[in-house]
Amino acid sequence: MLRHIAFIMDGNGRWAKRQNKPRMYGHYKGAYKIEEVVRWSAKRGVKYTTFYAFSTENWKRPKKEVNFIFGLLQSKIAEFYERMDKEGVKLVFSGRLKELGDKIYNICREYEEKTKNNERIVVNMAINYGGRAEIIDAVNRILESGLQKIDENIFNSFLYRPEIPDPDLIIRTSGEMRLSNFLTWEAAYSELYFTNVLWPDFSEKDLQEAIDDYFKRNRRFGGIK
Repeated sequence: MLRHIAFIMDGNGRWAKRQNKPRMYGHYKGAYKIEEVVRWSAKRGVKYTTFYAFSTENWKRPKKEVNFIFGLLQSKIAEFYERMDKEGVKLVFSGRLKELGDKIYNICREYEEKTKNNERIVVNMAINYGGRAEIIDAVNRILESGLQKIDENIFNSFLYRPEIPDPDLIIRTSGEMRLSNFLTWEAAYSELYFTNVLWPDFSEKDLQEAIDDYFKRNRRFGGIK
């Protein structure tokens, strides 16, 4: 069973450098790759995808690059909506969105509302997202609620997207072999797949290879089969 694939989209800058282009060009090409991956995933019956678009640590990057990413985000969401809405894509967002300012926050909420009834596949964009930040935010909401005792199910209900099941498979491109503060709580039993392919070069064949590898694994969740 493969319901949810999450992607750490790494390697945009290195890809651009290999093309003798500025880093921003890599982010531009990487943004368009998301649509292809969504279509390939939906074709295979995957119901949820999560894309690590911008982390809470990415603010450390040069201001020019950060501004470009958010400018691209604003323009790309509208384009993404126009094409993906027709294909039954439900668009949601995770992260500390209010820290991005009213304009981007309102854009995110607008397209969540517009696509809320679509059912083919859910695309969760993690923006200004950090796994530890999500846990801290959940703890603070629990404290505000007045609850004195919780279990895993209750804690999960305070996360950014409790309606989305934990990822079955997490794919990271570019050869780096770590999660980088991505879905820290949700990835407890996820299968991890690392590829040397840079994100803009990630192909349908690469996705299928990751899925094939996933189905060769024996997921025991701490038990014995």
